[in-house]
Amino acid sequence: MNNEELKPVVEGLIFAADEPMSIKDLFAIFTDNAAIEQVQIKEVLDQLKEEYEGRGLELKEVGSGFRFQVREAHAEWVAKLWQERPARYSRASLETLALIAYRQPITRAEIENVRGVSVSSNIIKTLVEREWVRIVGHRDVPGKPALYSTTKTFLDYFNLKSLEDLPPLSELKDIDAINEQLILSEVPEANNSDTDDEDKRLDEMDTVDDINVSDMADVVNIDSATDNDEKQPTSEVLTAEN
Repeated sequence: MNNEELKPVVEGLIFAADEPMSIKDLFAIFTDNAAIEQVQIKEVLDQLKEEYEGRGLELKEVGSGFRFQVREAHAEWVAKLWQERPARYSRASLETLALIAYRQPITRAEIENVRGVSVSSNIIKTLVEREWVRIVGHRDVPGKPALYSTTKTFLDYFNLKSLEDLPPLSELKDIDAINEQLILSEVPEANNSDTDDEDKRLDEMDTVDDINVSDMADVVNIDSATDNDEKQPTSEVLTAEN
């Protein structure tokens, strides 16, 4: 099967799939055809990307693989097809997700240390239920606190191929430095109790209609005047495996 014959098959597979398909996923479909190699599938995907340039749809590579999607420029119009209101998230949720994305793996206590307030149990629960965040291990300290990291579902939702595609920040050297420069809503000082009232108060703070990847970068304000070398988060710290 040459590229011209393979191209419509790959196009149809990606359209029909419920989730993004990786090159490995596509290659598995053709295991009975020894003449097809992974490099050929990659060539066909590149050709499809070019062919969809300038159209309402695009072939996009995200964390889990390739998918066809409406171009972001047309999202405003496509959204009119659905009447339901977009999900709303608290400012606290945005800050928590941003810290996990940029400082993962991170514990709940470390997030609280940066934000200066306790982290609502409902916030962590919501992020886990959305499959944006998962527990990847436990820190080797007394109490063995859970370590949180983002997932491939997080990458897919925010239209990212990898964590390196997150909006760049000046290199985050330590949590204390972030604590001094984190942009926060006005909130009372944290206390040690984790009551339902505290959870509700944090959840109702300064809500946003939906979380955007650029919002996560805006939450952390690093003074670029003191460090002109903006760098992407390092792969040693940022892992998003499912």
